[in-house]
Amino acid sequence: MLMEIFSGILQEMLTKFLAFLPKAIVAMVVMFIGLYLTGVITQALKLALDRRKTDHEVKLVIVQITRWSVIAITVFVAMQQMGFDLSAFLVSLGVAGFTIGFALQDISKNFVAGLLLLLQQPFEIGDAIEVAGYGGTVQDVDLRATEIRTFDGKLVLVPNADVYTSAITNFSKADSRRLELTVGVAYGTNLELARAAALEAVASVKGILPDPAPQLVFGNFGESSIDFTLYFWISMKDGDILQAKDQAVVAINAAFEAQKIEIPYPIQTVLMKQT
Repeated sequence: MLMEIFSGILQEMLTKFLAFLPKAIVAMVVMFIGLYLTGVITQALKLALDRRKTDHEVKLVIVQITRWSVIAITVFVAMQQMGFDLSAFLVSLGVAGFTIGFALQDISKNFVAGLLLLLQQPFEIGDAIEVAGYGGTVQDVDLRATEIRTFDGKLVLVPNADVYTSAITNFSKADSRRLELTVGVAYGTNLELARAAALEAVASVKGILPDPAPQLVFGNFGESSIDFTLYFWISMKDGDILQAKDQAVVAINAAFEAQKIEIPYPIQTVLMKQT
């Protein structure tokens, strides 16, 4: 009797083992393939990030996140093949993830935006940019914020989420930049003489490009002057914006003095009525 019971137990265990064995083999194959793909994917990712000259710390973060994500997916698929019901676990994990994500949404947004900025590289350290209402030189980019030294010397930390979702103007990526200068001449001035003098003066300034050529447009009748706007281009590699404007003003003023062209200032005439 005892032998029959023992034999029945062994038979049942053997039956269950034989039924489970194919699932275990499939799970092992899934794990093997998954681990192999993990190595291939992370290696390919490292090479891609190296080609983009991605920051070393950022590269490590991206590679580790990718590696463990692939491993987690592999384990999940393997356990499903073995017949484990993971629905309750996934629901709990989803609730926990939602709760944590909601609590840390600002941090996570900046983190993801920082990764995207470092991958896409719309600007580099040292570039002159304008973003999220701030203009200046990029000092540093980390996973939380972008550090900008404004043109007036202030150090500003702009959250990466704001940087990523804002329009970015990268002055350093352009070969040249157009500047504008508004000047007024007195009524009665020979406008063509003023035009020729201003254009000749600007063309003599070092750093201002001959092509595209400077352009002068008269655009306004002011209270005491006829105003024009002078458009000219400078090289972003060799030119300096402040210096170019400074030298352009000096050159135009000297040219107008030589041609006896008056740059007026507002004058008010007060009439006194005697009673």
